[in-house]
Amino acid sequence: MKISLPATSSLQNADFTFGVATAAFQIEGAAESRLECIWDIFCAKPGKIKDASNGLVACKHYELWQQDLDLIESLGVDAYRFSISWPRVIKRDGSLNPIGVDFYIKILDSLKERGIKAYVTLYHWDLPQHMEEQGGWLNRQTAYLFRDYVDLITKAFGSRVYSYATLNEPFCSAYLGYEVGIHAPGLVGIANGKRAAHHLLLAHGLAMQVLDINSPNTLNGIVLNVSPCFAATDSAKDQAAARLVDQRTNQWFAQPLLEGRYPDLFDELNASDRPPIEAGDMAIIAHKLDFLGINYYTREMVAYDDQLGAQKVYPDGLPLTDMGWEIYPQGLTEILVSLDQQFDLPPIYITENGAALPDGYAEGEANDVRRVAYFQSHLEAVHRAIEQGVNVQGYFAWSLMDNFEWAEGYVKRFGIVHVDYATQKRTIKASGLAYRDFIGQRYSKKAKVS
Repeated sequence: MKISLPATSSLQNADFTFGVATAAFQIEGAAESRLECIWDIFCAKPGKIKDASNGLVACKHYELWQQDLDLIESLGVDAYRFSISWPRVIKRDGSLNPIGVDFYIKILDSLKERGIKAYVTLYHWDLPQHMEEQGGWLNRQTAYLFRDYVDLITKAFGSRVYSYATLNEPFCSAYLGYEVGIHAPGLVGIANGKRAAHHLLLAHGLAMQVLDINSPNTLNGIVLNVSPCFAATDSAKDQAAARLVDQRTNQWFAQPLLEGRYPDLFDELNASDRPPIEAGDMAIIAHKLDFLGINYYTREMVAYDDQLGAQKVYPDGLPLTDMGWEIYPQGLTEILVSLDQQFDLPPIYITENGAALPDGYAEGEANDVRRVAYFQSHLEAVHRAIEQGVNVQGYFAWSLMDNFEWAEGYVKRFGIVHVDYATQKRTIKASGLAYRDFIGQRYSKKAKVS
């Protein structure tokens, strides 16, 4: 199978960026050479990770980074999106850890030599554990500690980075980690989730102020996960439930960032569950963005339950990924167009899109034909959004390689590269080859035109 789009597609433009993405905790391993983070502690709690695994070794990227950059280069991508491990580069006293910093500088320098743009995420969920013991994202001070970390690391990196994202998916950090407890640090409570969310957004705004000073020439922004929310039926209760879920998931983060206010749901919360907003917070949060990263995986179907309220439902007969998520590519077009109609958006990058699916690995080959079809349909969805006026400027496949998939452990495989965790052998899957060939064809066509 191959991936193809019409020659007239906006994705064929020379300035459209194609990349692959990873996250530090999911691939690096080498836990002994950094501080503990909240995921180390969470993984050690019985029953939290489905296969009882952890990120202590992961994909040994800390050791195999040169091999992995060779792999990235072989795919022909324009850019590599990866995250910095906060507990690897900052010591407990708040100063830089030169060994950790040097690890990333070597990666950045090698990417530059290869002509691959570095898209750096400054926080992808691995909060240093000693900060969690002081309240973590429930503690307003953590936002200022993040600002200080961003100040130090961006000065150390200098001009090596093309783009900075402050946070990856603050919804997941706040809601999954502090409100429903299925991600680290595993806390529960509406007030916890909303407090953590506010402090994460404040941290983003404070970091953007630092980036204005330290790195004004990079593309600076944030990454949100979004899902269009649909009512299961036409009933008034289901329609209202879908609007409620949209506010909880999409609007709770998009509106503060893009309009400087929380959605109407804020006023419906019990006073004790509302986040503690101080004077000037919302202006800091609404700092102008150079770009907005969008992570898309599926849509949400919502119904109202008389006892439980708004609930996600899973209609029978729909194509699902191994995560149990519906494959719904048109939802990517729909959410992009909807956001574009609602907000004055900065340029958009699809910073994650992919699927956990069987990879058909046998005899040294991985024939993941369903993933090829997934990328085909979702790239078509991006194309349709651009045709409808959305300023999408890039697309990053999630993920470069199979890795530690958070609470799912190593059972679910999202990679376009297969990883044998016992031997650490990497094998490019059919999806990776199709992605490579699609990008190569794009450049071949451009070369002929020129």
